[in-house]
Amino acid sequence: MIKMKSIDDFDFASKTVLLRVDINSPIDPDTKAIVNENRIQKSLPTIRKLLDKGAKLAIIAHQGDTLDYQNLIALEEHAGKLSKYLGIQVDYIDDVAGPAAQECVKSLKPGQAVLLGNLRYLSEEISTFENAVKLKPEEMLNTFLVRGLAPIIDIYVNDAFAAAHRNAPSMVAFQELKPTAAGDLLFDEVSALSKVMLAPEHPSVFVLGGAKISDAFGMMSQVLESGTADKILTCGVTGEVFLMAAGYRLGATKEQFLTDRSLDVFVDDAKTYLEDFGDRIEFPVDLAYATDGQRREISIEDLPVDEMFMDIGSRTISNYQSEIAVAKTLFVNGPAGVYEDVLFAAGTESICNAIADSSGYSVIGGGDTVTAATKFVDLDRIDYVCTAGGAMVRYLSGKKLPLIQAMEKAYARDSV
Repeated sequence: MIKMKSIDDFDFASKTVLLRVDINSPIDPDTKAIVNENRIQKSLPTIRKLLDKGAKLAIIAHQGDTLDYQNLIALEEHAGKLSKYLGIQVDYIDDVAGPAAQECVKSLKPGQAVLLGNLRYLSEEISTFENAVKLKPEEMLNTFLVRGLAPIIDIYVNDAFAAAHRNAPSMVAFQELKPTAAGDLLFDEVSALSKVMLAPEHPSVFVLGGAKISDAFGMMSQVLESGTADKILTCGVTGEVFLMAAGYRLGATKEQFLTDRSLDVFVDDAKTYLEDFGDRIEFPVDLAYATDGQRREISIEDLPVDEMFMDIGSRTISNYQSEIAVAKTLFVNGPAGVYEDVLFAAGTESICNAIADSSGYSVIGGGDTVTAATKFVDLDRIDYVCTAGGAMVRYLSGKKLPLIQAMEKAYARDSV
């Protein structure tokens, strides 16, 4: 349904190509080393195809942001991993679009690639700038990035669906000036999510958890009202908010945790969903906490207690496994609990395995979800692993993404 030119529509031989990928990866806070390579691995087919077609390839990407400054690091390790998996040298220059980067791009030979510096070194690429200045794509043509790189490239390719919700020059401005194609990953992401959103086989089950519950609530009304989801299984903080909406008191410790993070504001929304779609929403029937280093479980009928709940309990796990087993379409966003702690990994591990064992079409997405699944199952057992988090949620919420709008605009121009 989305009209975009593909890589196969262009001749890239000896053309200088600017490729925007999303290889923003989880980083170890102490060593600053990459700890999950999913996005890097997913970027490889498009890079390989462009190089095989004789492109002179300049790759741009970001790592971290003002909102997660601890991950704002150089891309040198990323270039090393690309080199390793591609089997060729991907050079790296710690300059984004200045004179050094420009000279490096100009010196490329067909079949060669360079990864330029972290885009988020530029103020025009960070989320704070995007939120404060709110430029339209046509107003971005005088930004440092576009002025520096547009004159020296022939074709722009975007393969960064994970950043599709970002209205940044690297995502939406080059389409204003250059012939534009979507990479294979971009097509794959849109296809997988469209299958879930527009043409799911039923019953369709959504598992929504994690601590970033704005994501779950962002898509919930769309998938319920449209009939996309026959059942929503809530867990993590999302499940706890629905428990409160259903009239259960969790206890002082957990309720204070939710209040301190302004997560209690979602309780009223959850009440509305329960009133309108109560037969299609399930919340936990038991929760897990720790006492003296031991996992304990408590039925919701015995609440409130003054404990910090960190996982769903065994009865909830069993209920959710039964729903997952009969589903024809499955979508998962957010872990069931604090899976990093062995005491609270049972919910997430059990759901991941139930998804992997299911015969239904399964899609998982979001950074924590993918990291958790990587820990507990072979990702090859999942039908599609989406690289996106925020972009995925917005797409499933029925919102038009800035990247998609820019790609469709370029398609209309290039198809004349």
